[in-house]
Amino acid sequence: MTSPLPQLTDAEKARYEWQMWTPDVGEEGQRKLKAASVLVSRLGGVGGTVAYYLAAAGIGKLVLAHAGNVKPSDLNRQLLMTTEWLGQPRVESAERRLKELNPNIEIHTTAENLSDENAASLVGEVDIVVDGAPLFAERHAMNKAAVKQKKPLVECAMYDLDAQLTTIIPGQTPCLACIYPEQPPDWKREFPVFGAVSGMIASMAAVEVIKLVTGIGTPLTGQMLWANLRTMEFRKLPLTKRPDCPVCGV
Repeated sequence: MTSPLPQLTDAEKARYEWQMWTPDVGEEGQRKLKAASVLVSRLGGVGGTVAYYLAAAGIGKLVLAHAGNVKPSDLNRQLLMTTEWLGQPRVESAERRLKELNPNIEIHTTAENLSDENAASLVGEVDIVVDGAPLFAERHAMNKAAVKQKKPLVECAMYDLDAQLTTIIPGQTPCLACIYPEQPPDWKREFPVFGAVSGMIASMAAVEVIKLVTGIGTPLTGQMLWANLRTMEFRKLPLTKRPDCPVCGV
């Protein structure tokens, strides 16, 4: 039996008034956002910006996973990290910043990165997963857990002035292991990044989550959006489901 959607307070109606003007959203769509829960893996230039915009939009519960402490090199792109928080846990800085923006949302944090050991339990807490991890071991752990639990997974990444985005719906679309059976050989932990580039693809990923929750628009499924911001070229390429995929294959 489906639980009834939570009601909005007068303060929430005032906060979200302008986005509720969006056709096909309205108060019911905002109540769906309030009822929704999302896991964001890593709170860097991509994941942190996704979390920021989801908090602004009124997602009811955010589960945030990121290990380590704030470093000076984080600050050119990680909007949830601050100079005064240098040397302190990233998840604490993120929670503090998000609560400053929107005290109405529920936030659960873990000072760990996603792995085969914790992915199932973290994915099990939420309705939708957003992958902003820089390492493919984390991405594949999230993908396996999301496919097994039939949770939508929004995949977003960037490098230099390039970015990519797709939404995975288990049972319907190719999963991450279909797209990348092996870790790309040139994928590195540290890479060139402007905050404006990571923030651009993160904003689009947040829109994908909003669409999945409210039912508006058409999610970016079965295709990969590639963006080259050096030339401002955008392309959508079809993705193919692999029947022999060890994660989602029949």
